[in-house]
Amino acid sequence: MRDITNEYSPLGEPTAIALGVFDGVHLGHRLVIDTAVKKSGGEVRSAVFTFRSDTVMNKGSERLLTNSEKLRRLSQRRIDYVCCPDFGEYKDMPYEDFVKEVLVGRLNCRFAVCGRDFRFGKGAQGDAERLTELGKALGFEVTVLDKLALAGETVSSTVIKEHIRKGEIERANELLGYRFGYREPVIHGNELGRTWDFPTINQRLPEGITIPRFGVYCSRVKIEGKGYTGVTNIGVKPTVAEGIKPLAETYIIDYSGDLYGKVIQTGLERFIRPEKRFGSIEQLRKQIAEDTAEAMKSMAMG
Repeated sequence: MRDITNEYSPLGEPTAIALGVFDGVHLGHRLVIDTAVKKSGGEVRSAVFTFRSDTVMNKGSERLLTNSEKLRRLSQRRIDYVCCPDFGEYKDMPYEDFVKEVLVGRLNCRFAVCGRDFRFGKGAQGDAERLTELGKALGFEVTVLDKLALAGETVSSTVIKEHIRKGEIERANELLGYRFGYREPVIHGNELGRTWDFPTINQRLPEGITIPRFGVYCSRVKIEGKGYTGVTNIGVKPTVAEGIKPLAETYIIDYSGDLYGKVIQTGLERFIRPEKRFGSIEQLRKQIAEDTAEAMKSMAMG
């Protein structure tokens, strides 16, 4: 996938373009993207036009993915080109100008694919109907897709975020099509876990990401291409620390090694129990042992 965000010369090849914010690259987003990919072939190349997620969201709102993780997941969809500018560059552009200057003039659009609720242009005045009309006038075909439903539930970022906040991580993962989690560097913690025979890694939760329900999760940790079962606590460590920001702290079962500074993918698999304060470190150590046994059992059944 070639990032052409900062390339402004017109593409020489015609394109089939998926349009959307794609903040979660969830199953509904992937339907739009994959439809554009299917329309490519021969001289027609596949493309995605989106915006940096952190520039689209309103102040205080949350994202499912960091922008770098969004681009990484987009790169897995057999896309030839991606254009992902800051929203501010285009928010005041009339929708007709966006279609004429960007989709046609710059990206050489022959096919465009979007969701039924797609909005674009200044004041979000452009929609799927207007895009279709302009496509007919300017010589490109528009495919508009209805929202995807799974087991009677609409697949949307709003719905997925609500499941995550409630700790309903299994359902969120079903709608995402992957495990919700973080790809972040390992930072130093208080290292108390090493004295309990449960050494852990600490990762800051990415700024602006939806925060899962505080508690303990069975997780899957990927290290140098190999997957490990983990026990991840999302929260503020009420037994051993006070006044800290939420962290992801993970005990990786059957792994030993120094991971400080390395970027590690941690995906949440299943909610085990809420976060709570224990009366002593010994009670906490005993609970971690029980959580570990529960995680291993869960993965064996999974």
